[in-house]
Amino acid sequence: MRLVRCRRTLVLALLVSLWGGALLGGTGTALAQPAPPPNPSDDDLRRSREAVDARAGEVARLTATLAELDSRTDELQAALAAQRETAEAALVDLQTAQDAAAAAKTRAEAARIETQAATVAIDQARARLDEIVSTTYLRGLDAGPLGLLTEATSPEDLLARAEFTDLVARTQLQAQEGLERARVDKANADSSARAALEAAEEAEADAEAAKVVADRAVAAAQAAARAQAEQLAQVATQRAGVQRQLDAAQSADAGLRSQRQRFDDWQRRMAEERAARERAERDAAATRVSAAGGSSNLRGTAAVRRVIDRAMSQIGVQYVWGGGNGRGPSTGIPDAFGSPLNRVGFDCSGLMQYAFSGAGVSLPRVSRNQFHVGDKVPVSDIRPGDMIFYQNPGAPIHHVAMYVGNGKMIEAPYTGGNVRVVPMRTKGLLPQAARVL
Repeated sequence: MRLVRCRRTLVLALLVSLWGGALLGGTGTALAQPAPPPNPSDDDLRRSREAVDARAGEVARLTATLAELDSRTDELQAALAAQRETAEAALVDLQTAQDAAAAAKTRAEAARIETQAATVAIDQARARLDEIVSTTYLRGLDAGPLGLLTEATSPEDLLARAEFTDLVARTQLQAQEGLERARVDKANADSSARAALEAAEEAEADAEAAKVVADRAVAAAQAAARAQAEQLAQVATQRAGVQRQLDAAQSADAGLRSQRQRFDDWQRRMAEERAARERAERDAAATRVSAAGGSSNLRGTAAVRRVIDRAMSQIGVQYVWGGGNGRGPSTGIPDAFGSPLNRVGFDCSGLMQYAFSGAGVSLPRVSRNQFHVGDKVPVSDIRPGDMIFYQNPGAPIHHVAMYVGNGKMIEAPYTGGNVRVVPMRTKGLLPQAARVL
């Protein structure tokens, strides 16, 4: 009899194990899920964006500086062009002045020659005059107005003497006039030559001074242009370096955001797959619950399966604090978050009440009281259908869920959540579970 009981126990354990494996296929996949892609943290993304913004701001500042330098370079080039134009005009003026000076020198030379000729003419006139005076003196002639006339011996002689006197007077007068004209011409020639030479020398000096000023201005403008070009090149090099940093930061930022996008896509895909599995599990469980009818006189694995199916059939039903009982979801009571009275759903203990009522088990309403129902088993030995409990350190039990196999549990989690199947959490998990069936 004892051997038969042992065999029955072994067979029951084997059936439970096989059925638990079947539940594993119904509540999750036995295939390992693909590893998620790397997921940059929000801090990583924030720092990356700050780096991009900082580099972009630096590039913008340097670009503005570069534009300002470009503008200043244009202004310097314009000033340089004006200064070069001034220098070129000064050189033209210098050449004109030099040509004028050369022409003035030529005129001065001509005037010098004319002066020399006038000097010769003066000398000749003076010599002629001297000759006339000497002749008159040597001959003892009275060249006065009455000297020759008083000595006339006859009327004819008087006439001849008068004509001779007139000739002498005219000759002497002509000689004197020639001498004066020669002197005046020489003085004019000397004055014109000096004026032309002085004007040419002054123009040449002015042109030389203008050339010196223009050369200095050109040199200063060229030095400023070179300095500006060097500064422009330095800023352009700095800007290029910061631009490379910006490009690298943007590339890194794009890489992080691409990683985040891939992770989000993976999460969404996993959520969609999980939702599809949960819908399939819920629908299958609901079909089995409906097919089983209202019978509650079940024992063993059938009772466990009925309890799990009833819980699984409520996947997706919203959490409502104080909601749910043995007949199904119900309205709850307003909680600290202001949940309205007309919301219908389950809280954690209400879901357990509904699940176990399908096997004819009536549970207390509150999770901490449900802990005391049935047998206590170590969490390390739990099997599908066992209730597991959670509490914070130093506080009473505050949550209950049902283990469904393969390391998963079904629960009504919290306000804002829905009934779901999730991996069994270990934080806050009590070391003992409640086994009712």
